[in-house]
Amino acid sequence: MGGSVKDQLGRIQVEIGACPAVILVNPQLGENIGAAARAMLNFGLIDLRLVAPRDGWPNPASEATAAGATNLLNDAKVFETTAEAVADLSFLLAATARRRELEIPVIGTGEVGAALHAHEQGGTKTGILFGPEKAGLKNEDVVLCNHILTYPINPAFHSLNLAQAVGVFGYIWKSAEGTAPPPAFDTEPSEAACREDLVRMFEHLEDELDKAGFFFPEAKKELMSRNIRAPFTRANMTEQEVRTFRGIIKALAKGRGKAR
Repeated sequence: MGGSVKDQLGRIQVEIGACPAVILVNPQLGENIGAAARAMLNFGLIDLRLVAPRDGWPNPASEATAAGATNLLNDAKVFETTAEAVADLSFLLAATARRRELEIPVIGTGEVGAALHAHEQGGTKTGILFGPEKAGLKNEDVVLCNHILTYPINPAFHSLNLAQAVGVFGYIWKSAEGTAPPPAFDTEPSEAACREDLVRMFEHLEDELDKAGFFFPEAKKELMSRNIRAPFTRANMTEQEVRTFRGIIKALAKGRGKAR
């Protein structure tokens, strides 16, 4: 592909249209970020987002492994928290192992590519979270996601480099181009609430529950919050439904303590 990398990015955007955001949460090595950017560009993914990279950003160590995808690094958006990084997205995946403590459905590699294309073509902004190299994603990040995506990896050796994981996803995305979404997969509603609206609803609800003494004992508050958030995320609420539910929270809080 000739021309500058900036031109290449522009041509890719024209050719494939919208694409999922790739969000690297607390990435550790600049070299891995660069290699992930290279893998993204190989498969036409150009929306790179970084959440609190360990060694700061920009990171010179990322440039050598990017191998020509440096403009992708230059265009990367940096956020302090995962919630901020996914605020504008309405359909989100977590690339991680199945979490038995979280009731979040797992989507297969054979379904996810076509489903993402259908969402993007319908105007729904999508993305996928990848965790840091050593620890992986935290539950509070995973609970923001509609689905967990797992790869069919050898259980006896399941260690996968961050850039490799991004590359596998890129292949899944690109190879599904032009395919129909799985019949059982619901790509509606197209007006699904963005994560910013959903997180604000969570915080509103949890604040009122905290005032009412719901979170007891305090040590279990984090776990209880995750259990509250997971079913609302699975519900794929629309913007209107989120506004309605926040109105319900406000009305209940306003009426607290009134004599019956």
